[in-house]
Amino acid sequence: MKIYMDVCCLNRPFDDLSYERIQFESDAVLAILSRCQTGMWTLVSSEIIELELMKMQNKNKLDKVRYLLSVSKTNLILNESVIHKSHEFQKRGLKSLDSLHLAIAHDVNVDVFLTTDDAFLRGALKLKINLTISNPINWFLEVLQNER
Repeated sequence: MKIYMDVCCLNRPFDDLSYERIQFESDAVLAILSRCQTGMWTLVSSEIIELELMKMQNKNKLDKVRYLLSVSKTNLILNESVIHKSHEFQKRGLKSLDSLHLAIAHDVNVDVFLTTDDAFLRGALKLKINLTISNPINWFLEVLQNER
């Protein structure tokens, strides 16, 4: 299973865990990454993730996110098809970076795109594209349920 996590997801374990939702999302992200580390699933990264990470000001947090991302063995590269699809998504309401993340994940047919950004999630789901897009908690709970 190929999984794409946006930067919000990758940052979640290093956010303020005193909020229950953030703690639950963090636990889900770490559990998913653990399965990627064991080879059960594959974490997919991209040039867009790297671009977004370069903007991070907190070096300590950046190092931790890069460590999590080191589980990924696949780094997707932008191409004309992705850029074109990204422009289509922007016309339909997504922000520039969000549209690039979604377009590159869609282009390589990942199995699931995970985000903790509610506004992005709502906008992406409205596109009704052929890609599973979810919050990590909801998706991981569904996977666990189906494993029974």
